[in-house]
Amino acid sequence: MPIVLSLPLLTQLAPNARSSYREAAATAQPVLDRHGITENKLRLAHFLAQVLHESGALTVQVENLNYSAPRLTVVWPKRFQPLGPLDPAQFANNPERLANEVYGGRMGNTQPGDGFRYRGRGLLQLTGRDSYQEATRIVRSFTPDAPDFEADPDLCFGAAWAVPIAAAEWESKGCNALADADQITQVTQRINGGQIGIADRRDWLLRVKALLGA
Repeated sequence: MPIVLSLPLLTQLAPNARSSYREAAATAQPVLDRHGITENKLRLAHFLAQVLHESGALTVQVENLNYSAPRLTVVWPKRFQPLGPLDPAQFANNPERLANEVYGGRMGNTQPGDGFRYRGRGLLQLTGRDSYQEATRIVRSFTPDAPDFEADPDLCFGAAWAVPIAAAEWESKGCNALADADQITQVTQRINGGQIGIADRRDWLLRVKALLGA
């Protein structure tokens, strides 16, 4: 029997969840079942831990890049002075310029403005043109009439597609097997591409495990 993702559980974990995410959760069970995420408690716990971190407990729909100058040197130390070449004052509190600088020229972002257009969105903060293209391809393999997320990125945090995108990404990156082995660092590597926020992800995992009895 699949593990049920109950709305009271989600409310307990994320009491301030955005309305689109609450709506998405109400119809999430078949999607999570399809991608094997609810096959056992460990998988669901790891999935929720990553989602809760990436989405700020279901409050973040689009990546917030409105950083102060001191914060920029912490988040991107190799890019901004004193360790990097860029002057943080030139990018502070300017999300569009910052996104185009730090995301431009990689992750499939080849056109002017791609860095900002394809900044993080949704439950797992899909980032980069390549990721939006891949999300479209994977979701359409299950739902042929799914929209083109590259063409309309904001659909990624809408109630209809937030969970299908996150669940498809999770499965495609092999996270179920890693969750079975309780390997949070490896799951984080697949989702984040690094270990950013690992302490917070661990905290979420402990909380979710306790509530699920995992």
